[in-house]
Amino acid sequence: MMNDVIIACDFSNKQKLYTFLELLKEERPFIKIGMEMFYSEGPNIIKELKTKGYKIFLDLKLHDIPNTVYKAMKRIALLDVDITNVHAAGGIKMMEAAKRAIDELKAKTKLIAVTQLTSIDNITLKDELLISHTIEETVKHYALNSKKAKLDGVVCSPLEAPIINELGLISVTPGIRFSNNANDDQARVTTPKKAKALGSTFIVVGRSITQANNPLEAYLKAKKEFCS
Repeated sequence: MMNDVIIACDFSNKQKLYTFLELLKEERPFIKIGMEMFYSEGPNIIKELKTKGYKIFLDLKLHDIPNTVYKAMKRIALLDVDITNVHAAGGIKMMEAAKRAIDELKAKTKLIAVTQLTSIDNITLKDELLISHTIEETVKHYALNSKKAKLDGVVCSPLEAPIINELGLISVTPGIRFSNNANDDQARVTTPKKAKALGSTFIVVGRSITQANNPLEAYLKAKKEFCS
């Protein structure tokens, strides 16, 4: 897959989503649909967007027992999304079950695993999650498990993209801000240009585009910095 910018369309309903997409005029960006939108509008919003020509990263982060994830992924695979994900913390058997669901339907969907959320730092990892290893060590271990499960890649911060590249996996990296933006609730962030230098396959950009005064200009700026 070619490097690309994915816009995190974290809106509460379809009307707000389409109002935003109209601001991008003729552009048909790769967009991320997350839990809020999917739980609000259901599978039909995915079908509509695919009909309109959008590539979609369906970001539901499945994390449950293998059989439940297998059955859920069977439904997701029918939506023909371009990328979807599970939590690597669910373990290898769970990830294998998700991958098997996609393979059985011969879907073209890329399956990736969330390693550690970009809101997590080393202090949170140690004090709250009782993980004594560093972020980098944990991400690499989870990525290795994802590779064993034959997934296509992982979600990680751009700071860990070099580790993922060494494993031959796709890296989908949120936590992207322009140099003049605030970090908000992200702990491990970089600019699009820095993410490119670090080797991210995809960057996920949310508020820096969706809340910009000129979203089209912000999107094209991210594309220029990351893709050119």
